[in-house]
Amino acid sequence: MEITKDIHYIGVNDRDIDLFEGQFIVENGMAYNSYVIMDDKIAVMDTVESDFGGEWLQNLQNILGTRTPDYLVVQHMEPDHSSNIDIFAKTYPEAVILASAPAFTMMRQFFGTDYADRQQIIKEGDTLSLGTHTLQFIAAPMVHWPEVMVTYDSHDKVLFSADGFGKFGTLDTDEDWACEARRYYFGIVGRFGMQVQNLLKKAAALDIQTICPLHGPVLKENLEYYVNLYQTWSSYGVESEGVMIAYTSVYGNTKAAAGLLAEKLTEKGCPKVVVADLAREDMAECVEDAFRYGKLVLATTTYNAGIFPYMREFIDELVERNYQNRMIALMENGSWAPMAAKTMRAKLENCKDITFAETAVQIRSAMSDENKAQIEALAAELCGS
Repeated sequence: MEITKDIHYIGVNDRDIDLFEGQFIVENGMAYNSYVIMDDKIAVMDTVESDFGGEWLQNLQNILGTRTPDYLVVQHMEPDHSSNIDIFAKTYPEAVILASAPAFTMMRQFFGTDYADRQQIIKEGDTLSLGTHTLQFIAAPMVHWPEVMVTYDSHDKVLFSADGFGKFGTLDTDEDWACEARRYYFGIVGRFGMQVQNLLKKAAALDIQTICPLHGPVLKENLEYYVNLYQTWSSYGVESEGVMIAYTSVYGNTKAAAGLLAEKLTEKGCPKVVVADLAREDMAECVEDAFRYGKLVLATTTYNAGIFPYMREFIDELVERNYQNRMIALMENGSWAPMAAKTMRAKLENCKDITFAETAVQIRSAMSDENKAQIEALAAELCGS
């Protein structure tokens, strides 16, 4: 795939993977992206996952013809992008390897060598001339590893964005970008909103016409749309007005209460209502929706004097990713000693700018008429505020 006249895609599609990073369901596989810039000097941008080294090298050689690369630029040391550094180094022994100082430390950890005889350490503001193309290196620490650099090609106005602007799915998957990019962002990068904001500020000073991420499609059209989504996500803003109801239920009574609340919210004109059974749905999708919408309802049973395990996991996932700037309503069910609401509130109390709904719903085993009135009142509060 030709990105520009001189920049070519040499990545691969992984259609066999079921869990990315051992935890994220990827029904449509994963793309590991790599690029080569053909100029007076040739620069390869990152490698791919270990199982695809042969395919990747063949893709590279198809572009190179009789030439050999002068540089390998290592932006990110996560193994799905760095596993083939050593194979590249042995295949092209004259090529210089460029990376940040922390990246070379990681290379020594992964490969037993930091390629001291051929390494070139890059830092913020450094440049590399390939001839017509000049690469500018921009530090992006903790987006989402500490060694990350991104690269700007000032000639073709291309930003090689490392894991930024990535998404799940192979490149030949026909699906909405935002859904899987959002799930990818909040699952993997979401904790580091401040660091992403810092990178976006640096990128705002550049004339960017193409974004080449390490996962997902190359972005050329309507870049403002993608950048604005990243601005919203990294600032923990509300992307869509609506309410997410996340529940767990042992015998169906809490599920019934969550369903009734969803009905009441819809009746009252709530623009969007999403209901998630945390025990049965993809946890990463549930996390994604919690960050997408401005209001969240947590409904669960008291369990072992605390809360049901899937609800505990869900809240832990949110807190770990700096959940903030939201309204949260609590619904609890307990047959003899309800503790769920107290436990949930305690787990969320250190989150920034969280407003708790005034209306409380406490179910004792099964919904009563009083509970139904509370749910009616809660729906009115969520729709009216």
